[in-house]
Amino acid sequence: MAANPSSSPLNTPVLFLVFNRPDVTAQVFAAIRQAKPPRLYVAADGPRDGRPDEAERVARAREIATAVDWPCEVKTLFRDKNLGCKHAVSSAITWFFEQEEQGIILEDDCLPHLNFFSYCERVLNQYANDKRVMAITGDNFQVGQLRGDASYYFSLYNHVWGWASWRRAWSCYDVDMCFWPEWKKTNDWKQLCKDPVARRYWQKIFDSMYRREIDTWDYQWTASIWYHGGLTATPNVNLVSNIGFGPDSTHTTAIDSPLAGMLMSEIGEILHPSSVQQDIEADRLVFDHVFGGKQLRFPWSIFRLSRRVLDRLCRGLKQKKFV
Repeated sequence: MAANPSSSPLNTPVLFLVFNRPDVTAQVFAAIRQAKPPRLYVAADGPRDGRPDEAERVARAREIATAVDWPCEVKTLFRDKNLGCKHAVSSAITWFFEQEEQGIILEDDCLPHLNFFSYCERVLNQYANDKRVMAITGDNFQVGQLRGDASYYFSLYNHVWGWASWRRAWSCYDVDMCFWPEWKKTNDWKQLCKDPVARRYWQKIFDSMYRREIDTWDYQWTASIWYHGGLTATPNVNLVSNIGFGPDSTHTTAIDSPLAGMLMSEIGEILHPSSVQQDIEADRLVFDHVFGGKQLRFPWSIFRLSRRVLDRLCRGLKQKKFV
């Protein structure tokens, strides 16, 4: 059934994750204010040691994120000490879902279109009890290519620049990826990731995550969804723009990235797909152009190998020169 995503007030709670960037926090909070969620959860990590100016910026971001002027219940989780990205974010999401059955999650640099909120709400309600669907994203990286004849399609990729989920799904999250060493040996893993290039890429990342070499929380969420056979509902238009690229960002530092500040569009009436199935072609495009898979395939892989060999030779010659 078709439904206009802006035709009714929002009933879904929102978790707003902030830290030390008052400027982007203010922009995203302005969008949240337009949506007027009935319950707003605000979580913030503590300032880091050795950064004397950070405490003030953290305090300012918290002040902005809680300046509610509409009928709304506000709950906060403000850390005194810095936990780091991995534990601060994952524990905040756990805190959120301990109190809510379903909800929307936004970080301080993920600016949503107004349609994003009601789109999430309708899809949350549609699949509340369907274990095949574990997440909803507001991101679309299909460069204008529509997938199917509905308002959204299903993907392996749970992009988290504005997303939503359920308590039932988040209960599967394993921050330490304890399942990974055994799972990567199974045929289930090979069948899930049939593309050998993509499988090598993700196996390398998941190995690093299991060894605790990267301070983040979202790769574990991806792996947990895949391990439990879940898919992510993905809109056929982009509903969230990441406005946080730059030197102050934790991970998205390249200001010239084509993913920075992407344009957003209205989603219109919500049309649900007739079935829950992964769109393999859409996911191939995402892997090739968002995760850099194209450069890992022939003939680009030959150029990359040649470049590495030349770089190694140049370093060797420079060392000899100064011996």
